Amino acid sequence: MTGEGSAAAPRRGRIRSRLRVGRVDIVVALDFLIALVFFAIDNAVSQPVQPAAAPAHPSDVLLIVGSFITAAPLTLRDRRPLAAWLCSAGAILVNRGLLLVQGLSLPYLPGAVVVYLLCLYAVGVRGGNRVTAGAAVVTVVGAAVVDSSTAVVAIPAMIPLLVGLLVRMRRTTRQALAEQEARHAAETAVLEERQRIARELHDVVAHHMSVIAIQAEAAPYKVTDPPPELAESFAEIRASALAGLTELRRVLGVLRTGHTPDTAPQPGLDRLEEVVASARSGGLTVEVRSTGEPPPLPQGVALSAHRILQEALSNAMKHAPDASVTVDIAYRAGSLRLRVVNGPGTAPRPVAESGGGHGLVGMRERASMLGGSLAAGPEPDGGFAVTAVLPYEKASA
Repeated sequence: MTGEGSAAAPRRGRIRSRLRVGRVDIVVALDFLIALVFFAIDNAVSQPVQPAAAPAHPSDVLLIVGSFITAAPLTLRDRRPLAAWLCSAGAILVNRGLLLVQGLSLPYLPGAVVVYLLCLYAVGVRGGNRVTAGAAVVTVVGAAVVDSSTAVVAIPAMIPLLVGLLVRMRRTTRQALAEQEARHAAETAVLEERQRIARELHDVVAHHMSVIAIQAEAAPYKVTDPPPELAESFAEIRASALAGLTELRRVLGVLRTGHTPDTAPQPGLDRLEEVVASARSGGLTVEVRSTGEPPPLPQGVALSAHRILQEALSNAMKHAPDASVTVDIAYRAGSLRLRVVNGPGTAPRPVAESGGGHGLVGMRERASMLGGSLAAGPEPDGGFAVTAVLPYEKASA
């Protein structure tokens, strides 16, 4: 009575989500209106013709009640389709008995039949396959038991049930396709962000490889009469470093397909003021706090910290215009902690927002690459907080 069948009901489409006026659902309101109309029709059909001055008979009151219970299940059709169908079937049986007692030759009231068909359609849309098949069998068998002359007429009543089944299958297919597209978009965003991280870290890794090759080439000249074994070892180190640098450039060429090479120096926390100044020019009120003694950070950690801070402030400008933002930078033993907290925006959001909505994906990828963590979520006051912990001892190792 309270469930929706053996399968979960598919989500309603965009058209249904727009059929609302404030808190009033137009479909539910229309069901109430149709129920009132069919109540009036059934009541007019079932009441015998009497003089206006004739007193009301108790059986007339029962017919009014019968007309009401046959129309009332329609009001449950949207929220409890299975319960609405069962109530409609029971109401038809009860009303059938009242019609026989009254001496009317009608097997069913017209409004009761229409309400039953609408409830059947709702069961087909919201119920499972077993419930839909059960409703079809009950409809045909029930019609044959109540009145054998209407058993054949009950077969066309399967049309609303089949239409509802087709609508449910279409909704389920569209929902599965939308979920698959969402997963594909998320996976694509992760891959693109990893490529971007790899391109940015290329300069850092290539610099270290070049330093190794240069030092290995110059080391034998710093020692007077170096042993041949030492010179040979340094030569092998230099050759390995150059070979690694060549392979690194080859991989970078694959990652940079369709991208222009970026030859600018990769930024770090030394350019923090530039990022903060850009955010302030965008309307944010930014306060920066720093605790601890800044150690010499590895270039990969400094680059990730800069990008995370830049993305967090950019998200604040998009989703909370003119908000107050607090940036906490804590240098701990072996880790760097960044926390960016913005309050609720005081200006209206722009109608069109730039960006693909994958900023959090990129920040998490950067933190995960260094073996760190990133947490992001709303604050009780309506703001948003981003907290990243980047271990630099592991990165430097």
